Amino acid sequence: MMIHPIVAVACSLVLAVILLTGASHKLRAPHRFARQIEDYALLSGHAVSLAARALPVLEVLIAVALLVPGLRAWGAASAALLLALYTAAIAINLWRGRREIDCGCSGPGLERPLSGALLVRNAVLIAMAVLAAMPSTTAVLHGFGLFLIGASVAAVLILYTATEGLLTNQPRLKSLSGR
Repeated sequence: MMIHPIVAVACSLVLAVILLTGASHKLRAPHRFARQIEDYALLSGHAVSLAARALPVLEVLIAVALLVPGLRAWGAASAALLLALYTAAIAINLWRGRREIDCGCSGPGLERPLSGALLVRNAVLIAMAVLAAMPSTTAVLHGFGLFLIGASVAAVLILYTATEGLLTNQPRLKSLSGR
């Protein structure tokens, strides 16, 4: 099955922006990120430190691959695998009943407890990565096609950012309303 290049490019751009943003959060506060990994209680000792250093670099490499047409399929497949790894870590801790730990998804200064909404969000991102990895038709992109890519990317990123903001602030909103 082949998809239109507008879909492949738009999904790739959205994922690249999300991965680069996530990597920048992790690189700006590496000790915080290492604590977040440690809180998941899936790795120990040296593995936590190694993961804290490697994951942001991996996110940057995958994001760059998503932006290079010849590497898009590899980047998209890698993004899907990395997101599946993150999803598994969240699911394991939810299964353990450990909802109070910070997911590590938001930037410094923003804590977000684990929730089922993160699993849904990651499933959507994995689906986008799968779409970006699929072969696309040879349609030439110009004019309106490029506009559609830009508009789609902007719309998805605005929706993503708004949803992330609401989910991140949900515990604060509940405490203000007395729930």
